[in-house]
Amino acid sequence: MLANKVFRSAQPLKHNVRRYASPPGPASTSSSNNAIYGLLAGAGLLGGGFYYYRITEPKPNASASERKTVPSSPAPLASAPRKVFLGGDQGFVDLKLESVEEINHNTKKFRFALPNSDDVSGLTIASALLTKYKGPDMDKPVIRPYTPTSDEDAKGYLDFLIKVYPNGPMSEHLHEMKPDQRLEFKGPIPKYPWEANKHDHIALIAGGTGITPMYQLARAIFKNPADKTRVTLVFGNLTEADILLKSEFQDLENTYPNRFRAFYVLDKPPEGWQQGKGHITKELLKTVLPEPKEENVKIFVCGPPGLYKAVSGAKKSPAEQGELTGMLKEMGYSPDQVYKF
Repeated sequence: MLANKVFRSAQPLKHNVRRYASPPGPASTSSSNNAIYGLLAGAGLLGGGFYYYRITEPKPNASASERKTVPSSPAPLASAPRKVFLGGDQGFVDLKLESVEEINHNTKKFRFALPNSDDVSGLTIASALLTKYKGPDMDKPVIRPYTPTSDEDAKGYLDFLIKVYPNGPMSEHLHEMKPDQRLEFKGPIPKYPWEANKHDHIALIAGGTGITPMYQLARAIFKNPADKTRVTLVFGNLTEADILLKSEFQDLENTYPNRFRAFYVLDKPPEGWQQGKGHITKELLKTVLPEPKEENVKIFVCGPPGLYKAVSGAKKSPAEQGELTGMLKEMGYSPDQVYKF
C-alpha cells in the first residue's frame, strides 16, 4: 500500500483533464436479447420441465393411431453452476493454490482452484472473502479480507492480486506459498450492494492494493449492457510499477471513453510522467470528481490509513463507516455520498 509520505506535499497536476464526451449511443443488441429472454422467463418458457408438442410427419398409409400428436422429449437444460461460497453459517472452504505469477517487485497474482472446474465463487458486487492461516508458532490464526480480481462468473478458479508487507503475517505466508498448497477461505463478505444504474456517476479514489474492490465494481458496471453509470478513477501509488490493473483500466477507457476516465498520481514519477505527481490533492479531486451538488453521485474510497485520513476519514470498524472528514467533507460531500471500503 501507499506509504503515508504519498500524502505529503505535491507538485501541481500537469496533465490536461479531458471531460466526458457526449452521451453514448443506443444500447447494444445484447441488451435487447436480455429483454427478450426476460420476457420468456417471465412467461415460464425457460423453466425446467417445460416441453413442447409436435405433430409427427405421418407415413403415407399411416393408421389413425399413428397420426396422433405426441410430446417430444424436452431438450436438456444446463443447470446453474454451483456456488462455492454461500455466506451465513458456512464455514471456511479449503482451496488449492493452482499457480503464482510475479506482477512486480512486491506483488503476485495467485490463482486458487475451486473444488470443481464448473463451480463459480458465489461472490456478489461488491463483496470480499476472508482468508485464514495459523502458523506453527501462532497462538491464534490470522484472518484477512481480500477482494478477488477474477470475474464473478469465472468457472473453476479465483484470482487475487496480493502485495507483501513487512511483518504482514498473511501476505508473507501467501508470498511463500507454492502451487498445490492450500488456504482456507470464507465468504462472501458483503460490502456495498450494487445494481445497474444505482448512481448516475461514481468516483473511485484508491491507493495501492485498495484498487481491487474498485476494479470489481467497475468491471461489473461495464460488463452489464444495461448499466450506464459513469465512472471516474483516481489512483495513487508510489511508482509507476506499483499501478496494478493498469492495462485492464486502459481497456475500459478505450472501450468506454464517454463513461470512464482514469487519473494516476505517483509519489516517485519517472522522467516524462504527464499525470499527477506527489499525492492526491483537493485540487485534483475538485477538477475530476462529480460535484457534490449533482444528483445521485457516490464516492468510494479504499487504500492505506494515510489515504483515508487525508480524503475521507477512517472507518470506525469493519462494519461502521465512521465520521466523514478530510478533503471530501471540505468539498461539501455528505456522509450519504461517500462509502469507505
